[in-house]
Amino acid sequence: MMGYLRTTGIYRWLLTRWLKITVRPAVGRVDFGDLRQLRPLSHEFGYDRGLPVDRYYIENFLSRHAGKICGHLLEIGDDNYTRQFGAESVTRSDVLGINEGNPKTTLVGDLVSAEHIPSQSFDCIIFTQTLQFIYDCPAAVKTLYRILKPGGTLLATVPGISKIPQDQWGKLCCWSFTQRSVQKLFGETFPQSSIEVESSGNVLSAVAFLHGLATEELDPRELDYHDPLYQVLISIKATRPE
Repeated sequence: MMGYLRTTGIYRWLLTRWLKITVRPAVGRVDFGDLRQLRPLSHEFGYDRGLPVDRYYIENFLSRHAGKICGHLLEIGDDNYTRQFGAESVTRSDVLGINEGNPKTTLVGDLVSAEHIPSQSFDCIIFTQTLQFIYDCPAAVKTLYRILKPGGTLLATVPGISKIPQDQWGKLCCWSFTQRSVQKLFGETFPQSSIEVESSGNVLSAVAFLHGLATEELDPRELDYHDPLYQVLISIKATRPE
């Protein structure tokens, strides 16, 4: 009898979960729960709750291409990803900042006009979540191409579905992107055959990210499910030809 009840209980649980996933609630019967509010659960992209959703996708992207993070490397703002993914393969590390004062900054400049950075300098450039703050995106991409060594790799990410930062960076935010717009933008400078553009995200991870939920609050299967109609993050691997 106990085994029958236990089996019945599991069946009911599975049936309830299947119905929640596959059956759309009627109009007016959607249960928003904690998400039915006009302010997000976190204003900090989820940093105050754990790892932000977009950073989960960024780190997965960099992990897949860690073999390219080597030699003379440039990262923007800090060297966190350089150390996380290329500590044993990077022979020299530079950090580009727009202003002086950051002790980790080794180069100061604006990628739109960075003539002081020598051409063909870097084996790899990590360029994450930066292009949205640059109005003249084509000029910045041309600089990135120029300062890459032949055969060098650019590993870049840009936001798709995202909130605007509420700190000083919010005043500089100009763009959100799509996979199509990124393909065309980078294809104006890099050969199309040398560009790989991917999107990450789905409706659930997009809603979670907008509310500031952390990665730890979603199941990996929920995060990894890919729906190209909900592009939370766009990643770009672009190589300068030899």
